[in-house]
Amino acid sequence: MSRRINRRKFMQHSAAAGAGFWVAGGLTPVLSQSPNEKLGIVGIGVGGKGSSDIDQAAAFGNVIGICDIDENPLGKKAEKFPQAKKYADFRKMLEENDKAIDAVVISTPDHTHAVAAMMAMKMKKHVYVQKPLTHSVYEARQLRETAKKMGICSQMGNQGTTGNALRECAEIVQAGGLGKVTEVYVWTNRPVWPQSPTIKARPNETPPVPKTVAWDLFLGPAPERPYSPVYHPFKWRGWWDFGTGALGDMACHTANLPFMSLKLGYPSSIVAECEPVNPETFPAWARVTFEFPARGDMPPVKFIWHEGRKDGVLVHPPQEILAKVLKEGEKLSGSGSIMVGDKGITYSPDDYGGTVRYTPEKPKAPEPTLPRNGGGDSGMKKEWVEAIKANKPAIAMSNFDYGALLTETILLGNVAMRVAGQKLEWDGPNLKFANNSDANKFLHREYRKGWTL
Repeated sequence: MSRRINRRKFMQHSAAAGAGFWVAGGLTPVLSQSPNEKLGIVGIGVGGKGSSDIDQAAAFGNVIGICDIDENPLGKKAEKFPQAKKYADFRKMLEENDKAIDAVVISTPDHTHAVAAMMAMKMKKHVYVQKPLTHSVYEARQLRETAKKMGICSQMGNQGTTGNALRECAEIVQAGGLGKVTEVYVWTNRPVWPQSPTIKARPNETPPVPKTVAWDLFLGPAPERPYSPVYHPFKWRGWWDFGTGALGDMACHTANLPFMSLKLGYPSSIVAECEPVNPETFPAWARVTFEFPARGDMPPVKFIWHEGRKDGVLVHPPQEILAKVLKEGEKLSGSGSIMVGDKGITYSPDDYGGTVRYTPEKPKAPEPTLPRNGGGDSGMKKEWVEAIKANKPAIAMSNFDYGALLTETILLGNVAMRVAGQKLEWDGPNLKFANNSDANKFLHREYRKGWTL
């Protein structure tokens, strides 16, 4: 392993490097350390999305530890990083390598994100956490506050944030290019995993746990239940105890463009329409309406989310809205967003806001106020490392000040599904519903012993 720089000197050198890491064409190298002095990075969850996450992070440091509850992806990743220590339990990895770790990449199932991130941050490690940042609204608030308190550099993995088209669109909207924007429509073709109506209850069968899987470690903070292949791998997304459904999976991507462009924060109310909710899996379809108050000279906004299939048909925005953005004979994209202003409309036909079409025409873009990146998923890691080296958390544009607020807002939609049909009045600063104490219990969850925040 390459020689690592002393942390105190590292921060001193970083601060001395000063401002100016961002230029219009992209990121410029930071010269606060020699080429041989790299960050010590560990990965928690290295299968699935975690595989590419740790690979990309490795370009900016030394991977000294990898962790996964499944020996199969862990073994494959160990072939690529033979110098890295292998673990099944991230708690043990963090404790045993405290002095060597600078940064932690977390790509586990949703229910473990916050517990892993919180432990790392309390140890003053910089953290990169996949979207959705957390499993519950409460956890998102806790991570945002802790990141600021500990002074660490954070980044949520919603890679569309690096897109130059997304950042330019935000500048155009904030400069008044669409006029007064009062409506937002966002949709997805998820779920693409089993949940209601296919599955509404736990399986009766209890097959043996595969020898490669540490099932108790997979459960982590979630309540105990027997192993089943309906949960691991990947299919955990549709279960309340492990995933965050289609809304949690995709809205940190598809809602990112309007959320950033319109400077959205706490909604004033949320109401969900969906099929009757069962206690185990997310509903087959949902339509969730968020109302946001005015922000400065920006008017109130009605934001409507659409997911799943109702009677076999994808839930989409109303036809009168689609008619304003689709060309003759054009089909609506599988996922995307629409912003409706009194001077113009945007249509982004992809998951990440990477393509934006303007109607009736693209407004003249103002002088750039946001840095340009354009590096996609790898660019997210590069931006995060730039923040670490400069000791400036704001350089990472999906840092927890932004990413946790986006996640917190989005996950309120899942709470609204639990009490579908009831309009919930949200008291953001106090983290509670002002008019529904029953809904408040869904903002947080109980943790198993040994897995608390």
